[in-house]
Amino acid sequence: MTVESVDAVEVKAEETQMTEVSVSVPEEEKTVGKVDEAAPKTVEKSSSYREESNFLSDLKDNENKALIELRSKLEEAILGNNLFKKEELKKEAGTESKEEQPAAAEEKEKEPGATDGAAQEGEDKQSSSDVEQPEEVVDRDITLWGVPLLPSKCAEGNDVILLKFLRAREFKVNEAFEMLKKTLEWRKEFKTDSILEEELGQDISSVAYMNGVDREGHPICYNIYGVLENKELYQKTFGTEEKRNQFLRWRIQLMEKGIQNLKFKPGGVTSLLQINDLNNSPGPSKKEIRIATKQAVSLLQDNYPEFMARNIFINVPFWYYAMNALLSPFLTQRTKSKFVFARPSKVTETLLKYISVEEIPVQYGGLKREEDTEFSVEDGGVSELVAKAGSTTTIEIPAPEVGRTLVWDLTVMGWEVNYKEEFVPVDEGSYTIIIQKGKKMGSQEGPVRNSFRNNEPGKVVLTIENSGSKKKRVFYRYKTKNCSSS
Repeated sequence: MTVESVDAVEVKAEETQMTEVSVSVPEEEKTVGKVDEAAPKTVEKSSSYREESNFLSDLKDNENKALIELRSKLEEAILGNNLFKKEELKKEAGTESKEEQPAAAEEKEKEPGATDGAAQEGEDKQSSSDVEQPEEVVDRDITLWGVPLLPSKCAEGNDVILLKFLRAREFKVNEAFEMLKKTLEWRKEFKTDSILEEELGQDISSVAYMNGVDREGHPICYNIYGVLENKELYQKTFGTEEKRNQFLRWRIQLMEKGIQNLKFKPGGVTSLLQINDLNNSPGPSKKEIRIATKQAVSLLQDNYPEFMARNIFINVPFWYYAMNALLSPFLTQRTKSKFVFARPSKVTETLLKYISVEEIPVQYGGLKREEDTEFSVEDGGVSELVAKAGSTTTIEIPAPEVGRTLVWDLTVMGWEVNYKEEFVPVDEGSYTIIIQKGKKMGSQEGPVRNSFRNNEPGKVVLTIENSGSKKKRVFYRYKTKNCSSS
């Protein structure tokens, strides 16, 4: 199900603790956050893995030398028609020769007065015709993920693609070239170039899907293992070999859909970010899922090199740590550096290191809702403030115009605070309206979305009372709209 999934995840025994989030937020004097003054703060990026540059000027001398050598080998193979295996072509040619030989022999027998010399001459001609091969047509238009592979065409993404194979094989040119050849051969056999046109996986679309981008623009692929606890869905997906093969085609199709959103050019986004939700996931005892996962992992590792910028595992159970500690010695440090693990209580905190809160789905503590009709990218970003320990923080949303509807989203990292919403009129003679009564928000609370239509000028006040001993990060956004607006 994932590029490096259950059968290919590494974590050292001494590294089984989740990669902790370190976010530095300065203490603020004020406890009132005005929406038009608070700007979203930038969350620090992880230092565990840094994606390499695809600019030639950034390559080391040995890397640049390897790239030049791989270009040369690829150019020679394409122009020499040696990139693909030719067993089938040879078989076809051999079959035609055998069919021609009896016919030629019969004609010779029918010729009267044929001398030994003439017969010998005929045999020589026949022998010559046997070895004569049709002129091969050189395919100069071979592409991979839409990028022309012939180096002399100087396609923008050519070096980016070749560097993926080189990095996957630690810049060993021959190994990278063989990997590239095998990938192209597999794509022909698997009919991968036409897989996007197929109708696949309608029933299992909840198992894995593409949704949003991270802070650096990488498309995000979610793998949701918990849905496979549904016995009917499990059987529909993995019940027979035919269904498992169908699952493989669907998983490859999803990968190809994600690649459609990449930009193969220096400085472009050339890889995906993957999130694996292990909540309620079937354990290692499920034979069918082990087989299918192993096959999927093998195909993706062998044919999609360096397509994962990072692999994040969330809601990780204890048995997952234990199992993967055994696999760690067999994996490279490069691969290990791409993995991040988060136990259930740290999911939102971990995801925020890599994904902005408006791109994190609500079920993981973010503000992103499916088919959201209220907020979009055009509405701007999300503001953030800190609710200090033992203090009360308020957020004021101005409503100076009458007859407008205010809509807001708010979430507090880890909650465990008291929260209420009120409308306070400008006119001191008017009554304050309670929108949401004060209530204790537990750690499992999801983001709040609410709205209010004002009949007089005033402001909406959101109050967060943090009586705990730790400061809390608060994320919020709002918009106003006419009552007739949807």
